[in-house]
Amino acid sequence: MCNTVNNETKKGKFMDQKKSNHPAVYKVIVAVLSIVILGLSGFFIYQIQALHVLPGNLLIPICVMIGLIVVIMLALWNFYQHVTWSRVVLTILNIAMLCVFSVGNFYLYKTNDTLQVVTAQKKEVKNTVSLLVKNDSEIQSIHDLNEKAIGKLNSIDALGTTKMITHLQEQFGVDTESLLPFQVHSYDSVEKEVEALYNNEVQAIILNESYRTNVLEYEPYANFNNEVRSIDEVVYYTKVDNEAMAVPEITKNAFNILISGNDTYGDVGELSRSDVNMVVTVNPQTRTVLLTSIPRDCYVEFVCDEQDACLAGASDKITHTGLHGINTTKKTVENLLGITVNYTFRANFSSVMEIVDAIGGIDVEIPEGMAVETFYANNTLEGVHEGMNHLQGERALAFARERYAYIDGDNQRVRNQQTVLKAIFAKATSPEIIVNYSSLLDAFQGAFDTTLSQDEITTLIKYQIQENPQWKFESYQLTGEGAQLLSPELGQTAYVTVVDPYSIALAHDKIEAVLKGESADSIETPVSGFSSQTGENTAGQEQEYYDPSQYDDPSMYYDPYFQEQPGIETEEPGIPSQDEMTVPEEEQ
Repeated sequence: MCNTVNNETKKGKFMDQKKSNHPAVYKVIVAVLSIVILGLSGFFIYQIQALHVLPGNLLIPICVMIGLIVVIMLALWNFYQHVTWSRVVLTILNIAMLCVFSVGNFYLYKTNDTLQVVTAQKKEVKNTVSLLVKNDSEIQSIHDLNEKAIGKLNSIDALGTTKMITHLQEQFGVDTESLLPFQVHSYDSVEKEVEALYNNEVQAIILNESYRTNVLEYEPYANFNNEVRSIDEVVYYTKVDNEAMAVPEITKNAFNILISGNDTYGDVGELSRSDVNMVVTVNPQTRTVLLTSIPRDCYVEFVCDEQDACLAGASDKITHTGLHGINTTKKTVENLLGITVNYTFRANFSSVMEIVDAIGGIDVEIPEGMAVETFYANNTLEGVHEGMNHLQGERALAFARERYAYIDGDNQRVRNQQTVLKAIFAKATSPEIIVNYSSLLDAFQGAFDTTLSQDEITTLIKYQIQENPQWKFESYQLTGEGAQLLSPELGQTAYVTVVDPYSIALAHDKIEAVLKGESADSIETPVSGFSSQTGENTAGQEQEYYDPSQYDDPSMYYDPYFQEQPGIETEEPGIPSQDEMTVPEEEQ
Protein backbone atom coordinates (compact mmCIF):
# COMPACT_ATOMS: atom_id res chain seq x y z
CA MET A 1 0.00 0.00 0.00
CA CYS A 2 2.78 2.38 0.92
CA ASN A 3 4.62 1.46 -2.27
CA THR A 4 1.56 2.31 -4.31
CA VAL A 5 1.25 5.70 -2.69
CA ASN A 6 4.93 6.44 -3.23
CA ASN A 7 4.72 5.48 -6.90
CA GLU A 8 1.74 7.73 -7.45
CA THR A 9 3.52 10.58 -5.70
CA LYS A 10 6.63 10.16 -7.88
CA LYS A 11 4.53 9.98 -11.03
CA GLY A 12 2.73 13.18 -10.12
CA LYS A 13 5.97 14.99 -9.45
CA PHE A 14 7.38 13.79 -12.81
CA MET A 15 4.30 15.02 -14.70
CA ASP A 16 4.46 18.41 -12.96
CA GLN A 17 8.12 18.69 -13.81
CA LYS A 18 7.40 17.73 -17.43
CA LYS A 19 4.64 20.36 -17.67
CA SER A 20 6.89 23.00 -16.20
CA ASN A 21 9.62 22.17 -18.75
CA HIS A 22 7.35 22.75 -21.78
CA PRO A 23 6.98 26.53 -21.33
CA ALA A 24 10.71 26.84 -20.71
CA VAL A 25 11.62 25.08 -23.96
CA TYR A 26 8.97 27.06 -25.82
CA LYS A 27 10.36 30.35 -24.49
CA VAL A 28 13.87 29.44 -25.62
CA ILE A 29 12.65 28.58 -29.14
CA VAL A 30 10.63 31.80 -29.32
CA ALA A 31 13.62 33.85 -28.18
CA VAL A 32 15.95 32.27 -30.76
CA LEU A 33 13.46 32.70 -33.63
CA SER A 34 12.78 36.27 -32.56
CA ILE A 35 16.49 37.09 -32.89
CA VAL A 36 16.51 35.47 -36.37
CA ILE A 37 13.43 37.46 -37.44
CA LEU A 38 14.97 40.70 -36.18
CA GLY A 39 18.12 39.98 -38.17
CA LEU A 40 16.21 39.10 -41.34
CA SER A 41 13.93 42.13 -41.08
CA GLY A 42 16.92 44.43 -40.55
CA PHE A 43 18.71 42.97 -43.57
CA PHE A 44 15.48 43.27 -45.59
CA ILE A 45 15.19 46.98 -44.78
CA TYR A 46 18.88 47.48 -45.59
CA GLN A 47 18.51 45.79 -49.00
CA ILE A 48 15.44 47.86 -49.89
CA GLN A 49 17.38 51.03 -49.17
CA ALA A 50 20.52 49.81 -50.97
CA LEU A 51 18.56 48.86 -54.09
CA HIS A 52 17.22 52.41 -54.53
CA VAL A 53 14.07 51.34 -56.37
CA LEU A 54 11.51 52.86 -54.01
CA PRO A 55 10.85 56.62 -54.11
CA GLY A 56 11.50 58.54 -50.90
CA ASN A 57 7.82 59.13 -50.16
CA LEU A 58 7.32 55.35 -50.07
CA LEU A 59 10.67 54.14 -48.71
CA ILE A 60 10.47 55.73 -45.25
CA PRO A 61 6.81 54.78 -44.52
CA ILE A 62 7.40 51.20 -45.71
CA CYS A 63 10.54 50.78 -43.59
CA VAL A 64 8.82 52.27 -40.52
CA MET A 65 5.77 50.06 -41.04
CA ILE A 66 7.93 46.94 -41.37
CA GLY A 67 9.81 47.85 -38.18
CA LEU A 68 6.61 48.46 -36.20
CA ILE A 69 4.98 45.22 -37.37
CA VAL A 70 8.08 43.21 -36.43
CA VAL A 71 8.40 44.80 -32.98
CA ILE A 72 4.70 44.37 -32.16
CA MET A 73 4.51 40.77 -33.36
CA LEU A 74 7.66 39.73 -31.52
CA ALA A 75 6.59 41.48 -28.31
CA LEU A 76 3.25 39.69 -28.34
CA TRP A 77 4.95 36.38 -29.13
CA ASN A 78 7.40 36.69 -26.23
CA PHE A 79 5.15 38.16 -23.53
CA TYR A 80 1.67 36.87 -24.30
CA GLN A 81 2.11 33.12 -23.88
CA HIS A 82 -0.24 32.16 -21.04
CA VAL A 83 -3.19 31.34 -23.32
CA THR A 84 -2.92 28.32 -25.58
CA TRP A 85 -4.79 29.73 -28.57
CA SER A 86 -2.69 32.93 -28.57
CA ARG A 87 0.52 30.90 -28.53
CA VAL A 88 -0.69 28.94 -31.56
CA VAL A 89 -1.85 31.99 -33.53
CA LEU A 90 1.24 34.07 -32.74
CA THR A 91 3.53 31.16 -33.59
CA ILE A 92 1.88 30.73 -36.99
CA LEU A 93 2.01 34.48 -37.74
CA ASN A 94 5.65 34.87 -36.73
CA ILE A 95 6.76 31.75 -38.60
CA ALA A 96 4.98 33.16 -41.66
CA MET A 97 6.82 36.47 -41.13
CA LEU A 98 10.09 34.53 -40.92
CA CYS A 99 9.36 32.89 -44.27
CA VAL A 100 8.37 36.20 -45.90
CA PHE A 101 11.61 37.91 -44.86
CA SER A 102 13.67 34.90 -45.92
CA VAL A 103 12.12 34.82 -49.41
CA GLY A 104 12.12 38.63 -49.66
CA ASN A 105 15.82 38.85 -48.82
CA PHE A 106 16.59 36.20 -51.41
CA TYR A 107 14.77 38.10 -54.18
CA LEU A 108 16.24 41.46 -53.20
CA TYR A 109 19.73 39.98 -53.20
CA LYS A 110 19.06 38.29 -56.54
CA THR A 111 17.73 41.54 -58.02
CA ASN A 112 20.82 43.44 -56.95
CA ASP A 113 23.08 40.70 -58.29
CA THR A 114 21.26 40.66 -61.65
CA LEU A 115 21.59 44.43 -62.02
CA GLN A 116 25.30 44.19 -61.29
CA VAL A 117 25.75 41.47 -63.92
CA VAL A 118 23.89 43.20 -66.76
CA THR A 119 25.44 46.60 -66.08
CA ALA A 120 29.01 45.33 -65.64
CA GLN A 121 31.05 46.95 -68.39
CA LYS A 122 32.76 44.23 -70.38
CA LYS A 123 36.29 45.27 -71.30
CA GLU A 124 36.80 42.40 -73.74
CA VAL A 125 34.76 40.56 -76.34
CA LYS A 126 35.17 36.89 -77.21
CA ASN A 127 36.27 35.76 -80.68
CA THR A 128 36.32 32.14 -81.85
CA VAL A 129 38.16 31.02 -84.98
CA SER A 130 37.60 27.42 -86.10
CA LEU A 131 39.37 25.01 -88.40
CA LEU A 132 36.50 23.28 -90.21
CA VAL A 133 36.35 20.06 -92.23
CA LYS A 134 33.42 18.30 -93.89
CA ASN A 135 31.57 15.78 -91.77
CA ASP A 136 32.51 12.87 -94.04
CA SER A 137 36.22 13.78 -93.95
CA GLU A 138 38.71 11.30 -92.50
CA ILE A 139 40.56 14.17 -90.85
CA GLN A 140 40.11 14.03 -87.08
CA SER A 141 42.85 16.37 -85.86
CA ILE A 142 45.31 18.93 -87.22
CA HIS A 143 47.96 16.21 -87.45
CA ASP A 144 45.91 14.50 -90.17
CA LEU A 145 46.44 17.58 -92.38
CA ASN A 146 49.91 16.50 -93.53
CA GLU A 147 50.23 16.92 -97.31
CA LYS A 148 46.68 18.30 -97.43
CA ALA A 149 45.46 21.82 -98.24
CA ILE A 150 43.57 24.33 -96.10
CA GLY A 151 41.83 27.56 -97.09
CA LYS A 152 41.98 30.97 -95.46
CA LEU A 153 40.47 34.37 -96.21
CA ASN A 154 42.82 36.80 -97.90
CA SER A 155 41.84 40.08 -96.21
CA ILE A 156 38.57 39.43 -94.37
CA ASP A 157 39.11 38.83 -90.65
CA ALA A 158 42.88 39.16 -91.02
CA LEU A 159 43.41 39.13 -87.24
CA GLY A 160 41.48 35.90 -86.65
CA THR A 161 43.21 34.16 -89.55
CA THR A 162 46.63 35.22 -88.24
CA LYS A 163 45.75 33.90 -84.79
CA MET A 164 44.88 30.47 -86.23
CA ILE A 165 47.97 30.30 -88.49
CA THR A 166 50.20 31.22 -85.54
CA HIS A 167 48.49 28.56 -83.43
CA LEU A 168 49.12 25.93 -86.15
CA GLN A 169 52.77 26.96 -86.43
CA GLU A 170 53.16 26.45 -82.68
CA GLN A 171 51.49 23.04 -82.84
CA PHE A 172 53.79 21.87 -85.65
CA GLY A 173 56.88 23.57 -84.22
CA VAL A 174 57.65 25.78 -87.22
CA ASP A 175 58.40 29.50 -87.47
CA THR A 176 56.71 30.47 -90.72
CA GLU A 177 53.57 29.60 -92.62
CA SER A 178 55.58 28.23 -95.55
CA LEU A 179 57.05 25.50 -93.32
CA LEU A 180 53.68 24.08 -92.34
CA PRO A 181 53.22 20.47 -93.58
CA PHE A 182 50.24 21.45 -95.75
CA GLN A 183 49.43 24.00 -98.40
CA VAL A 184 47.55 27.21 -97.58
CA HIS A 185 45.28 28.70 -100.25
CA SER A 186 43.89 32.24 -99.98
CA TYR A 187 40.41 33.35 -101.04
CA ASP A 188 38.90 36.82 -101.43
CA SER A 189 35.41 35.95 -100.22
CA VAL A 190 33.70 33.70 -97.68
CA GLU A 191 31.67 32.06 -100.45
CA LYS A 192 34.77 31.16 -102.50
CA GLU A 193 36.49 29.70 -99.46
CA VAL A 194 33.50 27.51 -98.57
CA GLU A 195 33.07 26.52 -102.21
CA ALA A 196 36.68 25.32 -102.24
CA LEU A 197 35.95 23.10 -99.23
CA TYR A 198 32.84 21.60 -100.81
CA ASN A 199 34.71 20.97 -104.10
CA ASN A 200 37.60 19.31 -102.25
CA GLU A 201 40.01 21.94 -103.51
CA VAL A 202 41.00 22.21 -99.85
CA GLN A 203 40.36 19.74 -97.05
CA ALA A 204 39.86 22.31 -94.27
CA ILE A 205 39.13 26.03 -93.94
CA ILE A 206 39.86 28.69 -91.34
CA LEU A 207 36.67 30.59 -90.47
CA ASN A 208 35.73 32.98 -87.71
CA GLU A 209 32.52 31.69 -86.09
CA SER A 210 30.96 35.14 -86.45
CA TYR A 211 30.98 34.62 -90.25
CA ARG A 212 29.10 31.32 -90.07
CA THR A 213 25.72 33.04 -90.56
CA ASN A 214 27.06 34.72 -93.70
CA VAL A 215 27.70 31.29 -95.19
CA LEU A 216 24.10 30.24 -94.57
CA GLU A 217 22.88 33.02 -96.86
CA TYR A 218 24.23 31.18 -99.90
CA GLU A 219 21.69 28.62 -101.07
CA PRO A 220 24.17 25.78 -101.83
CA TYR A 221 25.46 25.98 -98.25
CA ALA A 222 22.17 26.46 -96.45
CA ASN A 223 22.85 23.31 -94.39
CA PHE A 224 26.44 24.31 -93.65
CA ASN A 225 26.09 23.88 -89.89
CA ASN A 226 25.16 20.21 -90.30
CA GLU A 227 27.72 19.46 -92.99
CA VAL A 228 30.93 20.63 -91.31
CA ARG A 229 32.64 20.08 -87.98
CA SER A 230 35.49 21.73 -86.12
CA ILE A 231 38.78 19.93 -85.49
CA ASP A 232 40.49 22.83 -83.74
CA GLU A 233 39.73 26.34 -82.57
CA VAL A 234 41.42 29.44 -81.25
CA VAL A 235 39.68 31.74 -78.76
CA TYR A 236 40.98 35.24 -78.27
CA TYR A 237 39.64 38.46 -76.80
CA THR A 238 39.65 41.97 -78.20
CA LYS A 239 39.31 45.12 -76.13
CA VAL A 240 36.02 46.98 -75.94
CA ASP A 241 35.77 50.69 -75.25
CA ASN A 242 32.04 51.36 -75.25
CA GLU A 243 31.46 54.15 -72.77
CA ALA A 244 28.02 55.63 -72.13
CA MET A 245 27.30 59.28 -72.89
CA ALA A 246 25.28 59.47 -69.70
CA VAL A 247 22.64 62.15 -69.25
CA PRO A 248 22.23 63.95 -65.91
CA GLU A 249 19.00 63.11 -64.07
CA ILE A 250 17.81 60.37 -66.36
CA THR A 251 14.15 60.81 -65.37
CA LYS A 252 14.20 64.46 -66.44
CA ASN A 253 16.34 64.51 -69.58
CA ALA A 254 15.70 62.77 -72.90
CA PHE A 255 18.17 60.20 -74.22
CA ASN A 256 18.86 57.69 -77.01
CA ILE A 257 19.47 53.96 -76.57
CA LEU A 258 20.81 51.78 -79.37
CA ILE A 259 19.32 48.28 -79.28
CA SER A 260 21.50 45.79 -81.14
CA GLY A 261 20.22 42.26 -81.69
CA ASN A 262 22.84 39.65 -82.59
CA ASP A 263 21.86 36.82 -84.90
CA THR A 264 23.26 34.10 -82.63
CA TYR A 265 22.22 31.85 -79.79
CA GLY A 266 24.08 31.37 -76.51
CA ASP A 267 26.65 33.84 -75.23
CA VAL A 268 25.52 37.41 -75.89
CA GLY A 269 29.16 38.48 -75.71
CA GLU A 270 30.11 36.61 -78.90
CA LEU A 271 30.75 38.75 -81.98
CA SER A 272 28.16 38.30 -84.70
CA ARG A 273 26.06 40.25 -87.19
CA SER A 274 23.75 42.89 -85.79
CA ASP A 275 20.42 41.89 -87.34
CA VAL A 276 18.30 44.24 -85.23
CA ASN A 277 19.34 47.89 -85.09
CA MET A 278 16.90 50.20 -83.36
CA VAL A 279 17.34 53.63 -81.80
CA VAL A 280 14.99 54.07 -78.84
CA THR A 281 14.48 57.76 -78.02
CA VAL A 282 13.01 58.28 -74.55
CA ASN A 283 11.66 61.56 -73.20
CA PRO A 284 10.56 61.05 -69.57
CA GLN A 285 9.04 64.53 -69.35
CA THR A 286 6.62 64.04 -72.26
CA ARG A 287 6.49 60.27 -71.60
CA THR A 288 7.17 59.59 -75.26
CA VAL A 289 9.18 56.70 -76.71
CA LEU A 290 10.20 56.74 -80.37
CA LEU A 291 11.41 53.50 -82.01
CA THR A 292 13.54 54.22 -85.08
CA SER A 293 14.48 51.03 -86.92
CA ILE A 294 17.30 50.58 -89.41
CA PRO A 295 16.81 47.52 -91.66
CA ARG A 296 19.71 45.08 -91.53
CA ASP A 297 20.62 45.44 -95.23
CA CYS A 298 20.97 49.25 -95.19
CA TYR A 299 24.11 50.21 -97.09
CA VAL A 300 26.00 52.57 -94.80
CA GLU A 301 29.45 54.01 -94.31
CA PHE A 302 31.36 52.18 -91.58
CA VAL A 303 32.75 54.22 -88.70
CA CYS A 304 35.07 51.88 -86.86
CA ASP A 305 35.97 51.55 -83.23
CA GLU A 306 39.56 52.63 -82.67
CA GLN A 307 40.31 49.19 -81.23
CA ASP A 308 38.96 47.41 -84.32
CA ALA A 309 40.45 46.64 -87.72
CA CYS A 310 37.33 47.07 -89.84
CA LEU A 311 37.42 49.00 -93.11
CA ALA A 312 36.69 52.53 -91.92
CA GLY A 313 34.99 54.64 -94.56
CA ALA A 314 33.92 51.64 -96.64
CA SER A 315 30.22 51.02 -97.25
CA ASP A 316 28.52 47.75 -96.38
CA LYS A 317 25.36 46.36 -94.79
CA ILE A 318 24.80 47.72 -91.31
CA THR A 319 24.29 44.17 -90.05
CA HIS A 320 27.99 43.55 -90.69
CA THR A 321 29.02 46.25 -88.21
CA GLY A 322 28.16 43.75 -85.49
CA LEU A 323 31.07 41.60 -86.60
CA HIS A 324 33.33 44.33 -85.22
CA GLY A 325 31.49 44.92 -81.96
CA ILE A 326 28.65 47.09 -80.75
CA ASN A 327 30.86 50.18 -80.57
CA THR A 328 31.34 50.08 -84.34
CA THR A 329 27.57 49.71 -84.77
CA LYS A 330 26.98 52.65 -82.43
CA LYS A 331 29.46 54.96 -84.19
CA THR A 332 28.05 53.99 -87.59
CA VAL A 333 24.47 54.72 -86.48
CA GLU A 334 25.51 58.05 -84.97
CA ASN A 335 27.19 59.02 -88.25
CA LEU A 336 24.23 57.86 -90.34
CA LEU A 337 21.54 59.71 -88.37
CA GLY A 338 23.56 62.63 -87.04
CA ILE A 339 22.65 61.88 -83.41
CA THR A 340 24.34 60.99 -80.14
CA VAL A 341 23.69 57.51 -78.77
CA ASN A 342 23.75 57.77 -74.99
CA TYR A 343 23.45 54.10 -74.11
CA THR A 344 23.62 50.69 -75.78
CA PHE A 345 21.64 47.53 -75.13
CA ARG A 346 22.71 44.27 -76.76
CA ALA A 347 20.84 40.97 -76.87
CA ASN A 348 20.61 37.91 -79.14
CA PHE A 349 18.13 35.23 -80.24
CA SER A 350 18.43 33.32 -76.95
CA SER A 351 17.78 36.53 -75.02
CA VAL A 352 14.47 37.16 -76.75
CA MET A 353 13.17 33.64 -76.13
CA GLU A 354 14.29 33.54 -72.50
CA ILE A 355 12.88 36.96 -71.60
CA VAL A 356 9.52 36.35 -73.31
CA ASP A 357 9.18 32.96 -71.61
CA ALA A 358 10.21 34.46 -68.27
CA ILE A 359 7.40 37.04 -68.33
CA GLY A 360 4.84 34.40 -69.26
CA GLY A 361 4.64 35.21 -72.99
CA ILE A 362 3.48 38.33 -74.81
CA ASP A 363 0.29 39.40 -76.57
CA VAL A 364 0.49 40.84 -80.08
CA GLU A 365 -2.36 41.94 -82.32
CA ILE A 366 -2.13 40.98 -85.99
CA PRO A 367 -4.01 43.29 -88.38
CA GLU A 368 -6.20 42.03 -91.18
CA GLY A 369 -4.30 40.49 -94.07
CA MET A 370 -1.10 39.93 -92.06
CA ALA A 371 -1.73 36.40 -90.80
CA VAL A 372 1.07 33.85 -91.28
CA GLU A 373 0.27 30.15 -91.47
CA THR A 374 3.79 28.92 -90.64
CA PHE A 375 7.02 30.78 -89.97
CA TYR A 376 9.86 30.57 -92.46
CA ALA A 377 12.42 30.69 -89.64
CA ASN A 378 10.81 27.63 -88.05
CA ASN A 379 8.04 25.95 -90.03
CA THR A 380 7.34 23.52 -87.19
CA LEU A 381 5.71 26.33 -85.23
CA GLU A 382 2.16 27.60 -85.52
CA GLY A 383 2.05 30.99 -87.23
CA VAL A 384 -0.09 33.95 -86.23
CA HIS A 385 -3.75 34.65 -87.00
CA GLU A 386 -5.61 37.92 -87.37
CA GLY A 387 -6.51 39.44 -84.04
CA MET A 388 -4.83 38.91 -80.66
CA ASN A 389 -2.15 36.21 -80.38
CA HIS A 390 -0.37 34.98 -77.25
CA LEU A 391 3.23 34.09 -78.10
CA GLN A 392 5.77 32.21 -76.04
CA GLY A 393 9.48 32.76 -76.58
CA GLU A 394 10.12 30.58 -79.62
CA ARG A 395 7.09 31.86 -81.55
CA ALA A 396 7.84 35.47 -80.55
CA LEU A 397 11.35 35.11 -81.99
CA ALA A 398 10.07 33.49 -85.19
CA PHE A 399 7.50 36.29 -85.58
CA ALA A 400 10.19 38.95 -85.06
CA ARG A 401 12.39 37.31 -87.71
CA GLU A 402 9.72 36.60 -90.35
CA ARG A 403 10.08 38.40 -93.68
CA TYR A 404 9.44 35.95 -96.52
CA ALA A 405 5.74 35.65 -95.69
CA TYR A 406 5.25 39.36 -96.39
CA ILE A 407 5.24 41.29 -99.67
CA ASP A 408 6.99 44.11 -97.82
CA GLY A 409 9.72 41.69 -96.73
CA ASP A 410 12.34 43.17 -94.42
CA ASN A 411 10.29 46.33 -93.84
CA GLN A 412 7.52 44.25 -92.26
CA ARG A 413 10.06 42.31 -90.24
CA VAL A 414 11.24 45.61 -88.76
CA ARG A 415 7.65 46.45 -87.82
CA ASN A 416 7.27 43.01 -86.24
CA GLN A 417 10.39 43.64 -84.16
CA GLN A 418 8.92 46.91 -82.93
CA THR A 419 5.67 45.11 -82.07
CA VAL A 420 7.52 42.49 -80.03
CA LEU A 421 9.53 45.12 -78.17
CA LYS A 422 6.39 47.07 -77.27
CA ALA A 423 4.67 43.88 -76.09
CA ILE A 424 7.65 42.94 -73.88
CA PHE A 425 7.68 46.42 -72.36
CA ALA A 426 3.92 46.34 -71.72
CA LYS A 427 4.12 42.94 -70.00
CA ALA A 428 7.27 43.77 -68.02
CA THR A 429 5.69 46.93 -66.56
CA SER A 430 2.36 45.31 -65.71
CA PRO A 431 1.44 44.17 -62.14
CA GLU A 432 1.24 40.52 -63.23
CA ILE A 433 5.03 40.47 -63.69
CA ILE A 434 5.28 39.83 -59.93
CA VAL A 435 4.18 36.24 -60.53
CA ASN A 436 7.09 35.65 -62.93
CA TYR A 437 9.64 37.85 -61.15
CA SER A 438 12.06 35.06 -60.24
CA SER A 439 12.17 33.57 -63.73
CA LEU A 440 12.59 37.05 -65.21
CA LEU A 441 15.68 37.65 -63.06
CA ASP A 442 17.08 34.28 -64.18
CA ALA A 443 16.49 35.23 -67.81
CA PHE A 444 18.19 38.60 -67.40
CA GLN A 445 21.39 37.01 -66.14
CA GLY A 446 23.52 36.76 -69.27
CA ALA A 447 20.62 37.60 -71.59
CA PHE A 448 21.85 41.08 -72.45
CA ASP A 449 24.39 43.71 -71.58
CA THR A 450 23.93 47.45 -71.41
CA THR A 451 25.90 50.62 -70.71
CA LEU A 452 23.09 51.91 -68.51
CA SER A 453 24.45 51.96 -64.96
CA GLN A 454 22.79 50.17 -62.07
CA ASP A 455 21.86 53.51 -60.51
CA GLU A 456 20.25 54.67 -63.76
CA ILE A 457 18.23 51.48 -64.09
CA THR A 458 17.00 51.61 -60.49
CA THR A 459 16.19 55.31 -60.91
CA LEU A 460 14.02 54.48 -63.92
CA ILE A 461 12.32 51.68 -61.96
CA LYS A 462 11.69 54.10 -59.10
CA TYR A 463 10.22 56.59 -61.58
CA GLN A 464 7.93 53.90 -63.01
CA ILE A 465 6.72 52.92 -59.52
CA GLN A 466 6.15 56.46 -58.30
CA GLU A 467 4.73 58.12 -61.38
CA ASN A 468 3.22 55.10 -63.18
CA PRO A 469 3.58 57.00 -66.48
CA GLN A 470 1.42 56.07 -69.46
CA TRP A 471 4.04 55.89 -72.19
CA LYS A 472 3.19 56.93 -75.73
CA PHE A 473 4.97 54.86 -78.37
CA GLU A 474 5.80 56.21 -81.82
CA SER A 475 7.59 54.38 -84.63
CA TYR A 476 9.61 55.09 -87.73
CA GLN A 477 11.89 53.08 -89.99
CA LEU A 478 14.38 53.98 -92.67
CA THR A 479 13.44 53.13 -96.25
CA GLY A 480 15.35 52.76 -99.48
CA GLU A 481 15.75 50.84 -102.70
CA GLY A 482 17.35 47.48 -103.40
CA ALA A 483 20.62 47.12 -105.29
CA GLN A 484 23.51 44.72 -105.84
CA LEU A 485 26.67 46.38 -104.48
CA LEU A 486 30.04 45.32 -103.13
CA SER A 487 30.05 43.99 -99.58
CA PRO A 488 33.62 44.19 -98.22
CA GLU A 489 32.75 41.80 -95.40
CA LEU A 490 31.62 39.17 -97.92
CA GLY A 491 34.29 39.99 -100.50
CA GLN A 492 31.72 40.18 -103.31
CA THR A 493 28.53 41.90 -104.39
CA ALA A 494 25.39 41.31 -102.35
CA TYR A 495 21.85 42.55 -102.07
CA VAL A 496 21.71 45.80 -100.08
CA THR A 497 19.22 48.56 -99.35
CA VAL A 498 20.45 51.99 -100.44
CA VAL A 499 18.78 54.29 -97.94
CA ASP A 500 16.83 57.27 -99.24
CA PRO A 501 18.52 60.46 -97.91
CA TYR A 502 15.04 61.93 -97.43
CA SER A 503 14.25 59.03 -95.07
CA ILE A 504 17.49 59.62 -93.15
CA ALA A 505 16.72 63.33 -92.75
CA LEU A 506 13.20 62.51 -91.58
CA ALA A 507 14.51 60.02 -89.01
CA HIS A 508 17.01 62.58 -87.74
CA ASP A 509 14.32 65.24 -87.34
CA LYS A 510 11.86 62.90 -85.63
CA ILE A 511 14.49 61.89 -83.07
CA GLU A 512 15.41 65.52 -82.47
CA ALA A 513 11.73 66.42 -82.07
CA VAL A 514 11.22 63.83 -79.31
CA LEU A 515 14.42 64.91 -77.58
CA LYS A 516 13.08 68.49 -77.54
CA GLY A 517 9.72 67.46 -76.10
CA GLU A 518 7.70 67.35 -79.31
CA SER A 519 5.91 64.46 -80.98
CA ALA A 520 7.69 62.54 -83.72
CA ASP A 521 4.36 62.29 -85.53
CA SER A 522 4.37 66.07 -85.91
CA ILE A 523 7.35 65.76 -88.29
CA GLU A 524 5.95 64.71 -91.65
CA THR A 525 8.70 66.21 -93.80
CA PRO A 526 12.31 67.00 -92.88
CA VAL A 527 12.75 70.50 -91.50
CA SER A 528 16.45 70.53 -90.68
CA GLY A 529 17.69 69.39 -94.07
CA PHE A 530 20.19 67.09 -92.33
CA SER A 531 22.31 65.06 -94.75
CA SER A 532 24.09 61.95 -93.51
CA GLN A 533 26.33 62.11 -96.57
CA THR A 534 28.06 65.31 -95.41
CA GLY A 535 26.82 65.79 -91.86
CA GLU A 536 25.79 69.30 -92.88
CA ASN A 537 22.52 71.19 -92.69
CA THR A 538 21.12 71.44 -96.19
CA ALA A 539 17.92 73.28 -95.38
CA GLY A 540 16.64 75.20 -98.36
CA GLN A 541 18.55 73.04 -100.83
CA GLU A 542 16.95 70.61 -103.22
CA GLN A 543 16.92 67.12 -101.74
CA GLU A 544 18.82 64.45 -103.67
CA TYR A 545 17.15 61.09 -104.03
CA TYR A 546 18.53 57.68 -104.82
CA ASP A 547 19.06 57.15 -108.52
CA PRO A 548 20.02 53.62 -109.69
CA SER A 549 21.57 55.08 -112.84
CA GLN A 550 24.50 56.29 -110.73
CA TYR A 551 25.87 52.76 -110.70
CA ASP A 552 28.00 51.26 -113.44
CA ASP A 553 25.41 48.61 -114.19
CA PRO A 554 21.90 50.01 -113.60
CA SER A 555 20.38 46.63 -114.46
CA MET A 556 21.68 45.37 -111.12
CA TYR A 557 19.15 47.60 -109.35
CA TYR A 558 16.04 45.70 -108.32
CA ASP A 559 13.62 45.13 -105.49
CA PRO A 560 13.70 41.45 -104.48
CA TYR A 561 10.30 41.58 -102.81
CA PHE A 562 8.37 42.82 -105.84
CA GLN A 563 10.15 41.54 -108.90
CA GLU A 564 12.75 39.14 -110.27
CA GLN A 565 15.37 40.36 -112.72
CA PRO A 566 16.28 37.70 -115.28
CA GLY A 567 19.88 36.56 -115.33
CA ILE A 568 20.77 38.14 -111.99
CA GLU A 569 22.05 36.00 -109.16
CA THR A 570 21.15 37.60 -105.86
CA GLU A 571 22.05 36.95 -102.28
CA GLU A 572 18.40 37.29 -101.33
CA PRO A 573 16.01 36.12 -104.04
CA GLY A 574 12.33 36.92 -104.08
CA ILE A 575 9.71 35.41 -101.82
CA PRO A 576 10.15 31.62 -101.82
CA SER A 577 7.28 29.19 -102.13
CA GLN A 578 6.51 26.78 -99.32
CA ASP A 579 8.26 24.00 -101.29
CA GLU A 580 11.44 26.09 -101.53
CA MET A 581 11.64 26.77 -97.82
CA THR A 582 14.56 24.49 -97.05
CA VAL A 583 16.93 27.01 -95.53
CA PRO A 584 17.41 26.65 -91.75
CA GLU A 585 16.40 29.36 -89.37
CA GLU A 586 19.89 30.87 -89.12
CA GLU A 587 19.63 32.00 -92.78
CA GLN A 588 17.40 34.85 -91.80
